[in-house]
Amino acid sequence: MTTVSEPISSSHEPGQPPASEQPAEAALRIRYRIRFAKQGLLKWISHRDLARLWERLLRRAGFQLSMTEGFHPKPRIGFPSALALGVEGLNEVVEIELSEDLSPQEILARMQADDQPGLMIHRVCRLPAGFGKAKLRRTDYTISMIESAHESTVRSAIDRLMAQETVTVERKKKPLQVRVADQILRLELADRLLHLSLAASDSASLRPGDVLDLLGLEDWIELGSQITRVGVELHEDPDSQDPSLIAVASPPPSDSPPDPSSNQHPEPET
Repeated sequence: MTTVSEPISSSHEPGQPPASEQPAEAALRIRYRIRFAKQGLLKWISHRDLARLWERLLRRAGFQLSMTEGFHPKPRIGFPSALALGVEGLNEVVEIELSEDLSPQEILARMQADDQPGLMIHRVCRLPAGFGKAKLRRTDYTISMIESAHESTVRSAIDRLMAQETVTVERKKKPLQVRVADQILRLELADRLLHLSLAASDSASLRPGDVLDLLGLEDWIELGSQITRVGVELHEDPDSQDPSLIAVASPPPSDSPPDPSSNQHPEPET
């Protein structure tokens, strides 16, 4: 007896490759740019630890993080500029990528609900598709004067520095020559604060500590001077008031007491 087998039906349309050969759908990747403050005891954590802290915060808030490819995938979290240890930042920038499309308002609400001490979220912006990564243009700082410093001496040091065309600083044990006018955009003394603005450079850029060294004030930090980064300016920043693209936190009460722990080193873990 001869058995005639029926032809096996195909699950894919004629002219189309089998499902196993069709390209996988690209994972959703939505980018957000977040402005935040890093203050108090958080100024004593390193840049690497800050990145880990952000990852923990985002995971605790239940966000679906977009991960890099390869054998050791990592969350796509990036900073245009690192803060030095011991420096507070009032308007820092971090960019994150999520594999889910959430409104900036929801991201802001979830992050504020965590209430991480020393970390304050100012603004969340959903970046348009194709928007470039954050690229630093300039940074603004204040540096508090020590009690023993005389304003006239500091002003004379500022005048001498700004009158120079080039200066040399050490970077990785090698001399680095920079043009003063290109890198130091502002250096003024007011209300016993040094106001310093530095331009970003594709090569090496000056740092606040370099400027203090050039002024002959290299001992200020050891004597209690506080460096605070008050501004981070980018080459391209979304300028939108569309509530579907941006969420801005309400300002804190003006009579909030200062954090008394901001100038204390954290207790070592046991």
